Amino acid sequence: MQIVLLERVEKLGSIGDVVKVKDGFARNFLLPQGKALRANPENIARFEREREAIEKLNEEKRIAAENAGKELDGQTYLLIRQAGETGHLYGSVSARDIADAVSNGISRSQVNLSSPIKEVGLHDVRINMHPEVFITVKINVARTPEEGERQAKGEDVISSGHEQERAARAEIAEEQAAAMFDPEAEIELESAPAAEDVADEDAAKKEETAD
Repeated sequence: MQIVLLERVEKLGSIGDVVKVKDGFARNFLLPQGKALRANPENIARFEREREAIEKLNEEKRIAAENAGKELDGQTYLLIRQAGETGHLYGSVSARDIADAVSNGISRSQVNLSSPIKEVGLHDVRINMHPEVFITVKINVARTPEEGERQAKGEDVISSGHEQERAARAEIAEEQAAAMFDPEAEIELESAPAAEDVADEDAAKKEETAD
């Protein structure tokens, strides 16, 4: 389908560009959201008549988006989720979850997330404030608020947890090894007569009896 763009669309074009797109993309996204018109003679003529007003409105929206973006850009948002020892989430963090966390009028369609987040940790996510304005927020996915604070300081809580577990196991192994070693038992073994000495004593007694 041939369309004329009413605003900049990433990887597609700028205001006034006539481009060809797939019918489904036009019908399900561009046309209903007012981002484009069908590129027929009537709509192209209409666009040219209203071009100045369309460009002015777009500029006003861009400035408003820049101002709103300044408050959000670089901010960190903590999301608590259940996860296993390896850090893999039992569920996931979706674009809707991120939009709800950021709030401030952000919709899930503005969250640029190629796939849901499925691991704990810090994740940079781009937010499309406007076709020409983008910001980045940091999503801190953690199992507890305490772990979230540690992650925010740069700690890898999953690796730290594994190291602590290994250290605990090593300590237990040392304690078990120490318990198996009994110094008193060793002393008793050293004080007991050797087998050769016992045999010599028995031979001497037999000789005495024979005499």
